[in-house]
Amino acid sequence: HSREHSRPNCENTTDTTLSAALAHHRCMNKLISWFEIPALDLNRASAFYEKILAVTLNRGDMGPTSLAVFPYDRDQATGGTLIVGPGFNPSTEGSIVYLHAGDSLDAVLPRIEPAGGTILLPRTELPGSMGAYAHFRDTEGNRVGLYATA
Repeated sequence: HSREHSRPNCENTTDTTLSAALAHHRCMNKLISWFEIPALDLNRASAFYEKILAVTLNRGDMGPTSLAVFPYDRDQATGGTLIVGPGFNPSTEGSIVYLHAGDSLDAVLPRIEPAGGTILLPRTELPGSMGAYAHFRDTEGNRVGLYATA
């Protein structure tokens, strides 16, 4: 019995609409396929991430929750969203989500504090040529990581 027959259409797309994000949720085949970063104020959180990552998030509502979806290609990257709703509480404790900062952290790190965040762990080099990472606290109180290949 093939699982492929029971899965919805999971074709490659760069569509960042809420419906595409929800369809992706049903097509999970990676170890980590989706992340949700809790927010208290979706406008403030969206503005923060749009500014530091230089992207546009796609807004939508799903029942009692409101979402701002990060752009992603379902076949190339893990998808995710900012989320406001019952049971979603920002925290600096627990799991850490690492966002891809492109080729270098140098473009993203200087944007964090002017956008209202705080750098918690400065740029830290990984061994060899594995890249670098850093941690910051966002405007909502979450600890989030950044990773770059150089």
